[in-house]
Formats: sequence, C-alpha cells, structure tokens
Amino acid sequence: MKKPLAGALLALALLGLGSAPAEAAGPRPPAPPAATTASTTPTAPAAAAAPAAAVDFAGTVALSNCSGSVVRLPQSRPDDRALVLSNGHCLESGMPGPGVVVVNRPSTRSFSLLNAAGTRVATLRAGRIAYATMTDTDLALYELTSTYRQIEDRHRVRALELDTVRPAQGAGIAVVSGYWKRVYTCAVDGFAHRLQEGDWTWKDSVRYTAACDTVGGTSGSPVIDTATGKVVAVNNTGNESGGRCTLNNPCEVDANGTVTVRRGINYAQQTYTVAACVGTGNAVDLGRPGCALPKP
Repeated sequence: MKKPLAGALLALALLGLGSAPAEAAGPRPPAPPAATTASTTPTAPAAAAAPAAAVDFAGTVALSNCSGSVVRLPQSRPDDRALVLSNGHCLESGMPGPGVVVVNRPSTRSFSLLNAAGTRVATLRAGRIAYATMTDTDLALYELTSTYRQIEDRHRVRALELDTVRPAQGAGIAVVSGYWKRVYTCAVDGFAHRLQEGDWTWKDSVRYTAACDTVGGTSGSPVIDTATGKVVAVNNTGNESGGRCTLNNPCEVDANGTVTVRRGINYAQQTYTVAACVGTGNAVDLGRPGCALPKP
C-alpha cells in the first residue's frame, strides 16, 4: 500500500500515503514453489491514450494522509448525499484486517475539495463510512453531509462518474492525486489475478505501465480512463524495493500459484463493481442483485 504521508498507518504505503496493499477475501494463497522476478518494463505494449476527455483536478479531494475523489453512479441523483472514494487502508481508524468489512460507521472526517486548477475551494465533511474493506479490494466510500447539488451550486465542482464496465488492457489512464496535486499518465499494462501484500490479497488488480510511478500519498486517487473521463479504478499500492509479497512490496500470484515480482510497478483496484451495490438515495446495499463486493 502507498504509505500515508502522515506516516501513521503502516499499510498506507499503498499508493495512498503508504504503500502496503490489502489482501483479497478468503485465505491467503499458498506460497508457490516457484517465483519469477520481472523487470519494470511493461509486459504488454501500452496503447496510445485516446485524446478525448481532458483530465484535471476537479472533483478530487485531499485527505489527511491520502487522496480521493467525489464520485457519483449512473443512478445517483442531484439531491443524494455525495460519496467520496478512497482506499480502505486510508481509514482514519486504521487498516481493516483481512475479512473485515465496515458498513455504515459514523465518521466526521473532512476532505479538501479541489477545482480544475487544483485549488482548494471547500472543506467537505463525512457523515459516515458507507463501505470500506481491504478484502478482495482496497476500497472506501464515505457518505458526505452535502449533496451533489449543493457541492455543484456552491463550489462549481461536479462529481466524477464511476464507470460500470471493466477497464481494457492498453487503455490510456490518468491517476489524479488530490494530496500531491499531481497527475500521472500511463496505460493499463494488464491485470493481476491475485495481488498479495503482507496479510492482504486483492483480486483482478489493475497493473500500470511504468510511467505511473506513484508515491506515498497518492493512495485513494481516482484512476480515470482518458478516453471517457470516467473513474475505472482506485490507486492503492506498488512494489517499492523488489520484495516478495511483503508490506510495500506486493507480488502477483497467477491462477497456477506462480509468483511474479515487478519492482517499481504500481497497481489499482477496479471500481466497476461498485454500481451494482448502490441503490436508491446512494445507499450501499450489499444484498442487491449482482452485488459482488465482500460482505461482513
């Protein structure tokens, strides 16, 4: 996971401020007998980013130790309380352990809202953590006390839209950090069947090409498809020193149990699965048909 800038949470080493990644739900995969070490060179050629949507800082936020973004679903309405997307390892209470899922927990966390130029235009406040986990994915959704309409009318900032389809290999992407006010551009190099870091494992993680050399503090940044302008993933970790499956040094484990270490390569967790778990009024409902997010 990118370590939290505050140096608080060890796991925040994930692309957030820390770099320690979370582990996927279920038992940790057994250490395979064979392992390979990959270079930082992308294994698949990156497709040229489509020159469509201009990417800026509008809708991103800075947390005390991570990055994030105000997001909406296709079914979200203007008077729904807005949601902020970040990493589970960025929670103010510390990183959730393997198998832990947080739902509807009160929170008063504050977020600095940025405009397109990266200027702070408001402080937003959470009313609760709607959902958070580090099992199978590394995801946190905060419900704000403000609605989308209020944020747009008062601050002229529109929420980013979460895509409902899986990103494609080779797609051009931008990782937008509200904490550092920096945009990293690269492409989706591929997907890790399992990404293991310490006690956490994540499923079907996005692997970046080497150009997205994200650092601590970028954890929770939205990963935006540059062709559509929609959020397809949330930035969360990277292999800092070539270690094998340890904190700040995640490893990939394929379907056969073979481990691959890619020093200097960074990762994100897909977010297309979120839409199926959000119902009327932006309420997280894990019992909705098609919802595959981990449950308590």
